[in-house]
Amino acid sequence: MEPYKKEFALTLAQTGALFFDDNLVLKDGRPTPYFVNMAMFRTGQLAIKLGSFYAGMMVSEGLAERTDIILGPSYKGSSIALATAIALWQGHGTDLFFEYDRKEAKTHGEASSRKSLMVNRTLFDGCRIFIVDDVATSMGTKLELLDKIGDEATNLGIDYEIIGIGIGVDREQTTAVYDEAGRVKLGVKGRNAIQDFETNTNVKVFPVAGISEIIDFLYAEKIPILIRGQRMPIDDETKSQFEEYLRIYGV
Repeated sequence: MEPYKKEFALTLAQTGALFFDDNLVLKDGRPTPYFVNMAMFRTGQLAIKLGSFYAGMMVSEGLAERTDIILGPSYKGSSIALATAIALWQGHGTDLFFEYDRKEAKTHGEASSRKSLMVNRTLFDGCRIFIVDDVATSMGTKLELLDKIGDEATNLGIDYEIIGIGIGVDREQTTAVYDEAGRVKLGVKGRNAIQDFETNTNVKVFPVAGISEIIDFLYAEKIPILIRGQRMPIDDETKSQFEEYLRIYGV
């Protein structure tokens, strides 16, 4: 396990961003034994650390040298893009643009001549863009962002390349399945959203770390994390609950 992944796992545990509890429910209605709350990276120190994890992944995967612009979707992704750009410069000597999109196109000021969809206006002909975000679930928001980038490039009359998408933690699970009434069907595997996205867009997704390797590392090292409100190492019961969850809903 790469050093940046170990440090990421430790920080998830120490901040309480990763925790186990009873009666947790995902946005799609399925139960889950654990949750990852990337919003816990909310201080200057933790923001820089988070950026260093994404930067470590980009360097390890050979992505930094192939990228011109790090783009984070508003709102959460914008701070990740900035932190990653800073970390790449401070830790690796690589100076890249950072960018984030507008929720609504700007039509005044410096963008009054056209409807600008990006804040920093860093896109240029032939630019290579790496997208960063906190999580990936249905991938629907990622498809919307790709469309927005395409629209901006069309407005500018430029070509561009999407190098990939970086996310914090890969939950390694399938999408929810619903019945005809729109109710989630429990205990049923859906589709592998990330795999479908990669197939349909030819854009690869790069996680900083997968949830299985994070849990395995914390379990083996007996690192305390929050379990039902108490800080303790992952015990066999909690590990079994996690493994059963992935057996049911995992990719």
